[in-house]
Amino acid sequence: MATVPSVSYSITVRLEAPARGHAVSQLTQAVEHAGGVVTALDVTASGHERLRIDVTCAATSSVHAQELVQALASVEGVTIGKVSDRTFLLHLGGKIEMQTKVPIRNRDDLSMIYTPGVARVCLAIVENPDDARRLTIKRNAIAVVTDGSAVLGLGNVGPKAALPVMEGKAALFKRFAGIDAWPICLDTQDVDEIVRAVQLIAPGFAGVNLEDISAPRCFEVERRLRGLLDIPVFHDDQHGTAIVVLAALRNALKVVDKKLEDVRIVMSGAGAAGTAVLQLLLAAGARDVVVADVDGVIYRGRPGLSEQLRWVAEHTNTAGYRGDLRGALDGADVFIGVSAPNVLTGADVARMNDGAVVFALANPEPEVDPAEASEHAEVVATGRSDYPNQINNVLAFPGVFRGLLDAQSQEVTTPMLLAAARALAGVVGDEELNANYIIPSVFHPDVHTAVAHAVREAALGR
Repeated sequence: MATVPSVSYSITVRLEAPARGHAVSQLTQAVEHAGGVVTALDVTASGHERLRIDVTCAATSSVHAQELVQALASVEGVTIGKVSDRTFLLHLGGKIEMQTKVPIRNRDDLSMIYTPGVARVCLAIVENPDDARRLTIKRNAIAVVTDGSAVLGLGNVGPKAALPVMEGKAALFKRFAGIDAWPICLDTQDVDEIVRAVQLIAPGFAGVNLEDISAPRCFEVERRLRGLLDIPVFHDDQHGTAIVVLAALRNALKVVDKKLEDVRIVMSGAGAAGTAVLQLLLAAGARDVVVADVDGVIYRGRPGLSEQLRWVAEHTNTAGYRGDLRGALDGADVFIGVSAPNVLTGADVARMNDGAVVFALANPEPEVDPAEASEHAEVVATGRSDYPNQINNVLAFPGVFRGLLDAQSQEVTTPMLLAAARALAGVVGDEELNANYIIPSVFHPDVHTAVAHAVREAALGR
């Protein structure tokens, strides 16, 4: 699959160039010939002989960014100065901060916010522990917890390297749902220690968002915490993905005029995300699903199945198919990939039924080239932002937690997840729906409020 320049690899190059007529155009041409895209060009100082110019351009990788710098340096008369990586600049000092909600202007303010006045509030909570939600940040605070074992597509990078991702998650909670989220990166990958650590910090939070914890440990961590805590525990890699996939699939099936209960679905991936997607699809009414993992299609009696994979085998593949992933696509209506890059080709997609739907969600390289898949499938979605129909968890988790907190819910249930998926799908009106628009943008003004309202109503039993 051809890789296109991305703002994720955006750099700003400060350089000096001759103050002649063609100097600026030569800079742009040099970047374009090297496969980059100039997104901004600013003259920051000017003289009779020389110009100082900041050239901002997008590359495809860190290595490509260096190639663009070399291309600019090759222009006659150009002198390269400072090169800034815009992504790293954005992260300097972290992306979030704590701010006070009330002013501390004088001794009276200090006496009420802190001692001695705060003691009265503490005693009120002793008398009625539920007042902690009313009188502290707890009512609007969640912990974003990771052990750094499955960070994005990077794998087991550990808690320190996971912190930038958790900060980003916290920033998204604030931006889209007004929630105060705190990154908690634990220096352990022991299930007992993770569970105990979260249990100990839980009094300060109204919810827990588990993030980037590898399977199968994530299943046990979530299960045990849900049994121990009186606040909702949500594993975004599982349930956030499942909500958005179900919402997008509902709309995709409208486009191709098929029904969830009638279609044959083939899935690639049986880890955290795959299992949660499967469970929610089945709860929504899917009946014919075949799942494959790295060892092939999962079926009853396959040697070496874990407890989690045995559950998959018992709830899928009713025909007992034992072939490979490609063979499973014969006559399939839907493919959902939450696995690994380039496991399929366009020719494999051609084996599917007419009006096929393909969700290739491995990131950054999908299971099949979206351009190839589009030659044979009617609807194609990916996890990437440079193609239509991006399946992005940001569409779900802010609104889900907003609804949970507003309802003061103590748990997350399947009906809540189904309600969130219905609400998200409903943001795309029938008059807007088409093969290239089955899911709204994360910046759509109605997304997070619609999801929050649906989850709140489901949590309150309405």
